[in-house]
Amino acid sequence: MKKSTIWILTVVMVLTFTGLLIIQIMYMRNMVKMREDQFTEGVRRSLYGVSSLLEQDETKFFLEEDVQQIETTAFSGSSALAGGITYSFKTQSGVTGDLTIKADDEKLSALSNESNNAISHYRSMQELLRGQYLYQRGLIDEVILNIISQSSHRPILERADSSVVREYLKVELANNGVDMPFEFAVVNRNGVIQYRTSNYTNIPADNGDKEMFVQTLFPNDPINKRNYLRVYFPEKKNYIMSSINFMIPSFAFTFLLLIIFIYVIIIAFRQKRLTEMKNDFINNMTHEFKTPISSISLAAQMLDDDSVRKSPTMMQHISSVINDETKRLRFQVEKVLQMSMFDKTKATYRLQEIDANAAIYSIVNTFKLKVERYGGKIVSHLDAEDAIVNVDEMHFTNIIFNLLDNAVKYRREDVPLELTVTTADLPDDRLQIIVQDNGIGIKKDDLKKIFEKFYRVSTGNLHDVKGFGLGLAYVEKMVRVLKGDIKVESEFGEGSKFIITLPLLKN
Repeated sequence: MKKSTIWILTVVMVLTFTGLLIIQIMYMRNMVKMREDQFTEGVRRSLYGVSSLLEQDETKFFLEEDVQQIETTAFSGSSALAGGITYSFKTQSGVTGDLTIKADDEKLSALSNESNNAISHYRSMQELLRGQYLYQRGLIDEVILNIISQSSHRPILERADSSVVREYLKVELANNGVDMPFEFAVVNRNGVIQYRTSNYTNIPADNGDKEMFVQTLFPNDPINKRNYLRVYFPEKKNYIMSSINFMIPSFAFTFLLLIIFIYVIIIAFRQKRLTEMKNDFINNMTHEFKTPISSISLAAQMLDDDSVRKSPTMMQHISSVINDETKRLRFQVEKVLQMSMFDKTKATYRLQEIDANAAIYSIVNTFKLKVERYGGKIVSHLDAEDAIVNVDEMHFTNIIFNLLDNAVKYRREDVPLELTVTTADLPDDRLQIIVQDNGIGIKKDDLKKIFEKFYRVSTGNLHDVKGFGLGLAYVEKMVRVLKGDIKVESEFGEGSKFIITLPLLKN
């Protein structure tokens, strides 16, 4: 699949998943807003209902009080008149009147005697209704005046009892679909609490979360004597969020699918890059194999010449060519084997006890000819007194050889190459191996990536050197396998220093 196709699919899928997430988020926000609006409206209707019920209770209180007073006054000032009983009353507001009610027997007798006189019967009923009207009008006027003049002077505890308010709140909230715990308090105009529930917290009424709901009690009272009912719901957020609980798994699954898709795309790009690198590696290695094979083949053909066999100098030269090209071919084969190490989930290592000083001395002597070929020199300072380590000898040799080979590849043309290999003892029973050069160095941006597979620094082609970005990745992996550690110190243009630490055999 082409890289452009992968990018197009990636962009389309990312936009699709992003759109789904945005739609789900918007839907969740709308659900929360709608649920909160419904909750707020239900609570406000409930509080208004509580306020109305308390006003009705107060009206009933004054009505009963005035009825008792009027009845007492009426009965004390009553006089027996012919044909019935007449009640005289005067209310506190100055309303006066007479209410005449005839005895039932006398009315029946009168109605019986005057059964044929419709006009007399009509007048009797009219007088009775007129008396009842005057009585009710006077009673209502008295109640209204009492409410206006006396109600605001009554203590709020008498006008709105806490148990009554709690019961009214509970009933009204349930009727409006808000069935959840609540806390409330009654405060005066200055915010002083008159009474409150045990768990009430004095949250500002204008807080940003809109958790506190406020309702004026007895709104017809003078402003300076008004009281307010404050109510809030401790579990409001849980109540609101419960409306979108079913959306959370859907949102989580969509987000998880997005992450998985991104991960798959990253793996696809990585595998594509690795495949391209491997193909380039195989192509380059094919050409690298041809050179030593051609040299060895040419040397073998020269050995068939009798004159060549008779010349010791030519024989020595041919032998040297065959030896060098064989080493070169073996090195290329080891590169292929190193690459295969990265594709194995498990590998078998033949750990054995070796003397690191002796192994490094042998490697340096073998590598000296290659360094001298470029006009450089290599020295070793094997100062470690205890250098016995438990490693795989082949991989240990490849680690040191790769570091030395990189130093040769990335040398500077303006100064002779200088390579130094040292060993030293560390206080924690570990061996330190340092490979240092005076080459072109490594930029700071590349230092963190040089151990990545197939990664090559931008200066890698400065000397027209072919590489595949496997050497240092292999070195880092093998050092970790051998339970060691590796780090690099480098300044661009001044050379590099690779520091390896390995546990000693006794550790």
